[in-house]
Amino acid sequence: MKRFPSHYSYRHAFHFFSYLYHNIQDSIYSYRQFSGLQKIIRNRMLATYFQPIINLQDESCLGYEALNRPPSSMLFPSTESFYDFIGHTDQVFEFERFCREVSIERYHTTVMLEKKTKDTVIFLNVHPRVLLDSSYRSGETICLLQRYGLCPEQVVFELTEKQAVHDYVEFERILSHYRSQGFRIAIDDAGSGYNSLKAIVSLKPDFIKLDRSLIRHIDTQPDQQQLIKILKQYTAGSNTSIIAEGIERLEEIGFLRNEGIEYGQGYALGRPVQS
Repeated sequence: MKRFPSHYSYRHAFHFFSYLYHNIQDSIYSYRQFSGLQKIIRNRMLATYFQPIINLQDESCLGYEALNRPPSSMLFPSTESFYDFIGHTDQVFEFERFCREVSIERYHTTVMLEKKTKDTVIFLNVHPRVLLDSSYRSGETICLLQRYGLCPEQVVFELTEKQAVHDYVEFERILSHYRSQGFRIAIDDAGSGYNSLKAIVSLKPDFIKLDRSLIRHIDTQPDQQQLIKILKQYTAGSNTSIIAEGIERLEEIGFLRNEGIEYGQGYALGRPVQS
């Protein structure tokens, strides 16, 4: 029987136990993150901000996007890492329900009561998996809206383009159901990935939110300007409005206004206000 040198066995054992150790460490860290997520939901620890979406043509306010941010911690060093973690768990539905309730409740207090604004729209970020989940019922949202004096026509479900939709036919059927009740649909981060055009054409959103990478220095970037013109031409015949995100300079506002872009969002138009 062939024998391997002892140093081979030691090296093999070392690599095995090193692999095992790192997997255990990763599992412990994931468990701590999961416990941290549960604590955030249980104690309602999210901070909610509302950023205005402004009509670039007449400077009126269309509505506000609800932005929910976790407390800063070593478990979740950034908001992006927090949401990435949730997307890899089985807590997406539960967390989205929590966010929806918190956002609408705080919208009622911060925007409707304090700002005395009753006819603006709230944009709610929604993971596509939630709308596809058979346990999700739009009736829950309608009851929640009625509690705070809102109607479905004042709610836009904002679907990020980074969260891929695979069955567009089925998803469009589901979106049609929500539209029939008065809800509207926005595609977020349009232009940030390969899936943008397919999502826009297949889902026929009411709003297209252009990614900030397309808007940054738009007044001096011919390639970005050309893409904006093409999208504007497309939406002109499809009953879809464009919202330019990440506007930070007056020159960007001027260019977008001259091109007939309807809406904008960004620090140059209004910073997020905490509830």
